[in-house]
Amino acid sequence: MKQSVGERLFQIFNYTLLIVLASTMIAPLLQLLAVSFSSPIAADSKQVFLIPVDFTLATWEHILQNEVLWRAFGVTVFITIVGTFLSMLFTVLTAFPLSRKDFLLRKPIMLMMVITMIFNAPMIPFFLTVREVGLMDSIWALIIPGLISTFNMVIVRTFFLGIPSDLDDAAKIDGCNEFRLLFQIYLQLSKPVLATISLFYAVGYWNTFKTAVLFLRDPTLWPLQMRLRAFFTSEEELAAVDLIMGDFDFNTTTLKAATIIFATVPIVLVYPYLQKYFVKGAVLGSLKE
Repeated sequence: MKQSVGERLFQIFNYTLLIVLASTMIAPLLQLLAVSFSSPIAADSKQVFLIPVDFTLATWEHILQNEVLWRAFGVTVFITIVGTFLSMLFTVLTAFPLSRKDFLLRKPIMLMMVITMIFNAPMIPFFLTVREVGLMDSIWALIIPGLISTFNMVIVRTFFLGIPSDLDDAAKIDGCNEFRLLFQIYLQLSKPVLATISLFYAVGYWNTFKTAVLFLRDPTLWPLQMRLRAFFTSEEELAAVDLIMGDFDFNTTTLKAATIIFATVPIVLVYPYLQKYFVKGAVLGSLKE
């Protein structure tokens, strides 16, 4: 259909606004990337915007040769992959029975879980509980305490409620038990919401910081965010950088920019692969009941 002048102006306004908003989000990352490839003099004198000045790879060579940073990166990748898988597994196994209308305890259990969204456990009891079960200085302390998000579980449950019950009857006639019904039918129809919730969990695990501060004393188990915090707040670390920069190829300014990019870009690259599911999964999972 032919668009009116008003509709065209409205689309132009929308596209322009979205481009401006996207630019405000992308520009800081591009600026940090440019700083990481620039000389220390240009970075400290604020000459760098979106294009590197006096291009150099010295900062990235130092980052990529840092074994401590790679160890923290490996810890973060492990807790992100394993944590997301386990969280999705237990979230689905919790949401499915709570979506079954023939499950008599679904309402009281659902009520108790929703209460946890309003009243969180105080920090001290939470810390003491994790310590008493023996998770201190364990990488599992970064995964198990936050294994299920009630908010994410509610979205998955609500999505399951929107699946026609006729499928259940047809599957049971063909001899499906509850587990086959869940894994072979429900999960196959729930890819949008599963991709969306997986992204929520993955971003949460990738940005793990608070639980690491509370439960990890062994530096070899620190995730990437914890290691970056220690790096940026440690005078000894920064002094060591200043000591080895005798050739002035990089300094703390370019190093901070490179490490931020190093910690941010991997999880950002996951989003384009899940984008086609993201809006559909979030909207359907939150509205159907």
